[in-house]
Amino acid sequence: MFGSMEEVSVDWRGKPCKANKHGGMSAAIFVLGLQAFEMMAVAAVGNNLITYVFNDMHFPLSKSANVVTNFIGTVFLLSLVGGFLSDSYLGSFWTMLVFGFVELFGFVLLCIQAHVPQLRPPHCDMVSNGDHCEEAKGYKAIILFIALYLVAFGSGCLKPNIISLGADQFTRENTKQSKKLSTYFNIAYFAFCMGELIALTLLVWVQTHSGMDVGFGISAAMMGIGMISLASGTVLYRNKPPRGSIFTPIAQVLVAAITKRKQICPSNVEMLNVSRNNGPNRVFDTSFNTENLLHTNKFKFLDKACIRTQDGKNESPWRLCTVSQVEQVKIIISVVPIFACTIIFNTILAQLQTFSVQQGSTMNTKIIDGFEIPPASLQSIPYIMLIFVVPLYETVLVPTARKITGNDSGITPLQRVGIGLFVATFSMVSAALVEKKRRVSALHHDETMSIFWIAPQFLIFGVSEMFTAVGLIEFFYKQSLEGMQSFLTAMTYCSYSFGFYLSSLLVSLVNQITRSKSHGGWLSDNDLNKDRLDLFYWMLAALSLINFFNYMFCSKFFSYNPSLSNGGPCHDDPKARQGSLEEVYDI
Repeated sequence: MFGSMEEVSVDWRGKPCKANKHGGMSAAIFVLGLQAFEMMAVAAVGNNLITYVFNDMHFPLSKSANVVTNFIGTVFLLSLVGGFLSDSYLGSFWTMLVFGFVELFGFVLLCIQAHVPQLRPPHCDMVSNGDHCEEAKGYKAIILFIALYLVAFGSGCLKPNIISLGADQFTRENTKQSKKLSTYFNIAYFAFCMGELIALTLLVWVQTHSGMDVGFGISAAMMGIGMISLASGTVLYRNKPPRGSIFTPIAQVLVAAITKRKQICPSNVEMLNVSRNNGPNRVFDTSFNTENLLHTNKFKFLDKACIRTQDGKNESPWRLCTVSQVEQVKIIISVVPIFACTIIFNTILAQLQTFSVQQGSTMNTKIIDGFEIPPASLQSIPYIMLIFVVPLYETVLVPTARKITGNDSGITPLQRVGIGLFVATFSMVSAALVEKKRRVSALHHDETMSIFWIAPQFLIFGVSEMFTAVGLIEFFYKQSLEGMQSFLTAMTYCSYSFGFYLSSLLVSLVNQITRSKSHGGWLSDNDLNKDRLDLFYWMLAALSLINFFNYMFCSKFFSYNPSLSNGGPCHDDPKARQGSLEEVYDI
């Protein structure tokens, strides 16, 4: 069941936590260590995977891109499983411990396949002789996909719990701790950036110059170090105990509302059921400490689940729910449009990890004589910038904005997401302009442009991600209820999943729609000089801009349940319920 607003935390032995011994940044630092090392491991694989699948396993370019996007999409989709298991049965710490070892085994299996020639197709140059290269099939393909999806399963179940376990070390009801919580989210993103940066520079360089087997082996070692970091903080963690299935009360509300769909809601909301039963031994719903979640007027059809139809008799919980229970479901439904608006954003991210890497491989990668930059390492550029920008944002911009807005985070999470979505559009505009110029230079002038021409698209997206990714995680965590932190945080990662799956779908649809008798489609060849990647980028830029305006519309009508506004404005102030972009754009 959903838990109380009064935090109930235990140590690793199940005993109540002590304020001076458990939690705080001293405990969260061990979780941040796992985040950094796990990110190094999985990013080194995911960001250069298209090179391995294309050059070593001999999959066609479009199929290779889809293998990568499906792999990364599965990582984030499985975060829902990790969030559910954590909130319902295992708790964040034990979920992370179990699935961390699953991910580690996947890295080891990838390393073995990359090292043993018999487990891969014979060597062949896909660029010059692609039509005659043997594609990995049978047991070779099976081993590849087993290894990849062990990594996906482990990483997916880890991700939401890394965020929630770290955030659980801070109490949201305490104003001072609430400020530290916002700081934690920024530090967590800094750890993410450091992990990505090391993966995209050092580890990708090792993969390129020492072989993918060595690179995958280092990923396994990084994952092992991350697990050691997690285990080292065991005695310090504040752990939220699992509270049983989170889906049962949700299902009860939906079933009760449908069953009573013909009932008329009473004009006085005080007549709605606020207790766990309506018999002589009524027990008021204290699942949210001493007060219920305040009733809101959105999704009023769900209020029918609270209507008593058998006075003086107990009704089944599948026919009669409480106001708090209904409001919990309303909160979940209300965040779905915000979640949906970030899918296109992550579709753009998918291009930077697939086609932009292949785009870089056709360009001049030489920096100085004797040294060439691996195309996948170009993705490190935004993270080099962000390791300086994120601390600046936290130490300068947030305190300044906090004085102006009075918000602990400087600006609201929804405002932060909106800024990021707007900036993301210009990443694809830059990508389209550069690809057009690169293609013309290669076809008509026989010139090879420097790989640094595609750096701006990564830089712009890096700024966008700093706003959108952190804002979305903070938004979902702060809107979550006790017992649902991991699951709602997992919805953030689910957005990544849908974005990468949408990328695979768009590639296939674009090839089908643009196919002609003389050409297979914009993205059908293994040669980017024959493809029209620039047009594909322009399409994504247009979709991104449309998506931003859709987000403006959705966020305008989003309102927080005031019961979740810890330390915020007075519950009686209707303006306190608005958490939209109106504050930024004066709409």
